Amino acid sequence: MSRNIPERSHRRAGLVARAARERFHHPDFDARGTQGWKSIEAEGKLPESGWRKEQQWALDMGLPGSESIVDKSIPTFARGELPHFAGINTFLKAPYVENVRDVGKYDAAVIGIPFDSGTTYRPGTRFGPQGIRRISALYTPYNYELGVDLREQMTLCDAGDVFTIPANLEKSFDQITKGVSHVASSGALPIMLGGDHSIGFPCVRGIADVTSKRIGIIHFDRHIDIQEKDLDERMHTTPWYWATNLPNVSATNLVQLGIGGWQVPRYGVAEARKRGTNVLTIADIEQMGLEKAAEIALELAWKDTDAVYISFDVDSLDCGFVPGTGWPEPGGFLPREALKLLGLVTAPGICGLEVVEVSPPYDTSDITALFGVRVVVEALGSMVAHGNLGKHKSIIDKPVSF
Repeated sequence: MSRNIPERSHRRAGLVARAARERFHHPDFDARGTQGWKSIEAEGKLPESGWRKEQQWALDMGLPGSESIVDKSIPTFARGELPHFAGINTFLKAPYVENVRDVGKYDAAVIGIPFDSGTTYRPGTRFGPQGIRRISALYTPYNYELGVDLREQMTLCDAGDVFTIPANLEKSFDQITKGVSHVASSGALPIMLGGDHSIGFPCVRGIADVTSKRIGIIHFDRHIDIQEKDLDERMHTTPWYWATNLPNVSATNLVQLGIGGWQVPRYGVAEARKRGTNVLTIADIEQMGLEKAAEIALELAWKDTDAVYISFDVDSLDCGFVPGTGWPEPGGFLPREALKLLGLVTAPGICGLEVVEVSPPYDTSDITALFGVRVVVEALGSMVAHGNLGKHKSIIDKPVSF
């Protein structure tokens, strides 16, 4: 009897395959109308000059490969994107800017903020930037569905890490603000890799300090993070209380997506009510749909403002998808929901992006760090696809110089 099982399985598989062939060869079905085929066609229109330039740079910097290597684009020492398992892990293998005064030569700059002194339960996010950079080597700069190649259509650098001070929030906050204000002043888009969520306040402050314009915030999270203090300090539960105290950042332009569950302190809820912030729960977003939720978020965040900042806490996802975070909570976004919503709200252009609460000591197979990478490339890809990367430069009317 056991010998017949494979035969039955093969017959069943054959019937399924036949049904699929008949379905997709239906006279009313046009494969060329699918996103899959349109993406194939779009790739053919992308340039390759950036890739060729990188290959030549790799040969110049890493020596031509040995005589036995047939592919003459392969150097002796690993440089650039390939191989994915080798090389120095900057974010997405982007150039490391040793002199941070050079960040203005790039469209966007990644800034690591290795800080977890604002954590109230599970520390470890000080290793977040390191973990995100390491697994980012898995990615290429090309996105199939968007038809975008970041290497060909923008310039990205890695500015390294802010020198934070362990166990001293206020000094670290000052360091973070100075670093972010420097990058923002240069014209490069600041991309912050946290770090716990307490960095939200000094990051926003860094941008608010270099502009007289008004800034709105779109915040992905399960936690409301707007109480005044926690354990007598400005912790990762407090960033939006302090950020919306800034003269050009209003609480009425704070839009919080995904808030809910059993980990939302009532102190924060009371403050949100007092300040008139905007909260959409997972149930709200499910009921209205992702497109409508994005439309509402953009309308509220952009109302009477000149730019919008994105804060993405990875614990906004259901904890089954992001085990490596300090305060996991079931019931959050599914990954594709969060990515779709993120792409929609970043399409008009943003003035800064932070990805927070990636905690490698609790991560499994780097999947939380990998999602952190995806948040960054999804935002950049959406802005590139819609032609709005660099839109933030117009608001920088009080640049700093150090």
